Amino acid sequence: MPDFHLVTQADRERCILVAASISISRPLMSMQDSLAELLQLADTAGMDVVGQITQNLKSINPSTYIGPGKLEEVQQLMIDNNATVAVFDDELSPRHQRGIEKHLGENMKVIDRSALILDIFAQHAQTREGALQVELAQYEYRKPRLTRQWTHLARQGGGKGSSAGVGLRGPGETQLEVDQREISRKIIKLKQDLEIVRGHRGRQRTQRARSGIPVIALVGYTNAGKSTLINTLTDAGTYVADQLFATLDPTARKLILPSGRQVIISDTVGFIQKLPTSLIAAFRATLEEVAEADMLLHVVDMSHPNVAEHIEAVEDTLAEIDVPAIPRILVWNKADQWTSGVTPPIPEERYYVNSVTISAHHKTGIENLLSVIEDSLAHSLRTIKLSIPYNRGEVVSAIYQNTTVIERSDDTEGVTLTLRTSAALADYYAEFQVH
Repeated sequence: MPDFHLVTQADRERCILVAASISISRPLMSMQDSLAELLQLADTAGMDVVGQITQNLKSINPSTYIGPGKLEEVQQLMIDNNATVAVFDDELSPRHQRGIEKHLGENMKVIDRSALILDIFAQHAQTREGALQVELAQYEYRKPRLTRQWTHLARQGGGKGSSAGVGLRGPGETQLEVDQREISRKIIKLKQDLEIVRGHRGRQRTQRARSGIPVIALVGYTNAGKSTLINTLTDAGTYVADQLFATLDPTARKLILPSGRQVIISDTVGFIQKLPTSLIAAFRATLEEVAEADMLLHVVDMSHPNVAEHIEAVEDTLAEIDVPAIPRILVWNKADQWTSGVTPPIPEERYYVNSVTISAHHKTGIENLLSVIEDSLAHSLRTIKLSIPYNRGEVVSAIYQNTTVIERSDDTEGVTLTLRTSAALADYYAEFQVH
């Protein structure tokens, strides 16, 4: 498992941030806005930012990502500010990382946004499931980067010349191969463990579908206020902090709507622009909770200057994990911090069945949100017809208990029921459907 520890003021590393704007690219955020977010990530990870460097490029340098002159500036800024870490805002290829590290020297560490996010996730994963997912993502990320990161293992091999330079010579080459095999073995084992977790989550979803209780998943950009909202709605007791990725492990709680109808509110990991691909893949079991939900509440920090970009980043991630056209409500949160008086424009308005303005912290607008959820759920119900044999009486009983039966007829073959139900329950009874 990852080695979790509390970062104290004494062991906070000093770092500088490096960002480049590539003329041919079309990023979601401006370089300065993305750099401001990177500063928050570095602070959340427990580092002190002591400097920043930016560069406008026509194309990426094939060896060192940024130009050699700018890399000299990075090195000098690190020396001047006694910094030991250079944090790049974009994911570096193994070749870029090796080239930068070779230039800066052994005493300087180079990480990118992906590595930084993975480190934050490792610090915040509290459950075994969360730790497994983070560990898998870390190993998938590190595997192609073993050459530089694990050279200490080569030097431990002993023998003449084993501690000279950063090259992997003699026994070091053999050690690298051993390291690669070991990390591959660990990846296989973690994937097997996560398949067990995935199967367990699948069984839980089947049980929820059988109960007929709709599932509403909270999604949103990190620090949009999802944890505060679930606490306000259900007294869940979820940890809340004004930082990125304050909570990681999923939370599911029951919620009673004004009509007395019961639903399940499920909170998931927050999204962010440039979310590492390895992390999305590793968190498949958790993110499937979103794809299987009956409704999504997209929680947005309406006071953030990049709110439109945040909405787009979340929608991009939902598309990446193949979330179907589930009814979505846009929840404009932190209204108490909004001064304009008019809600920002919605980038993809067609995705949403409704929108609500609230302050989860001050508990304003919550009654309206609950009413909108109830109305939207009613409109999202499907009308289906089922033909059920007489020897499956337990199915008929469950349907009467969990859904609204509109019409019933009995014949020699069995019972035909027309009913209004959620998409999840409709899928659960698919074998009985009359098309």
